[in-house]
Amino acid sequence: MSAAVPPLAPALSEAVRARGFALLRGAEMAAGLGCTAAELDGFAASWERLELDRHMADGGRYRRRRHANFSQRAGVARTIRNPHRPHFQSVVHNRLHGGVDRWFAPVEEAVAESAPVQGLLGLGRGVAEALRPDRDWFVEMHQFRIEAQAGAPGYPTPEGVHHDGVDLVLIALIARINLEGGETLVTDPEERELARFILRERLDTAVLDDARVKHGVTPVRPADPSLPSCRDVLVLTWKHGPPPG
Repeated sequence: MSAAVPPLAPALSEAVRARGFALLRGAEMAAGLGCTAAELDGFAASWERLELDRHMADGGRYRRRRHANFSQRAGVARTIRNPHRPHFQSVVHNRLHGGVDRWFAPVEEAVAESAPVQGLLGLGRGVAEALRPDRDWFVEMHQFRIEAQAGAPGYPTPEGVHHDGVDLVLIALIARINLEGGETLVTDPEERELARFILRERLDTAVLDDARVKHGVTPVRPADPSLPSCRDVLVLTWKHGPPPG
């Protein structure tokens, strides 16, 4: 896979370096990635094919997801998709779901190779390398859908405000349908609030230096209880080093 670094990366890197996080609105992101409307539509349509997350410690059935992992080596332009593996977080970083291997359905190959994913892999790599040069990167990709119903809210981050235990986190909104709530919170390590915003439009994107800030998202509920509602996001994370294990 070829994941070139888009020209957005330097300015985004400076913003993250200055504050520990940055917010980029969808129109600017779409223009910077250079993807066509058809490519973005096809990418967004893949969220209809996510599978139920069966690892919810709170017993919830409101989250659907797929997962993939990649390697990006210092000085090598190519991004390599690694064999499918479980997602693992320590209890320190995820007090609800940490400490166990969680297997999720793999991201479809055509989706992983699509122009939007390759553009975002390149963008995140550019920011990660600007912040911490000359490192190999282990990258994880998560497609999430959070569903909400009348009387049954959805929880984008049931573990609360948290670190992911990585170097860099990129969160891109794909769709927000018939929802209220879903505010993204960014805090310092002591959980003092630094920013609060809503990702509303396709490709509204938050990028976070995970060592410097925590993040979380408030629960979502349907704006019209009689209609379906969901929040679709792509999360990419970069952690220096080879794949674990």
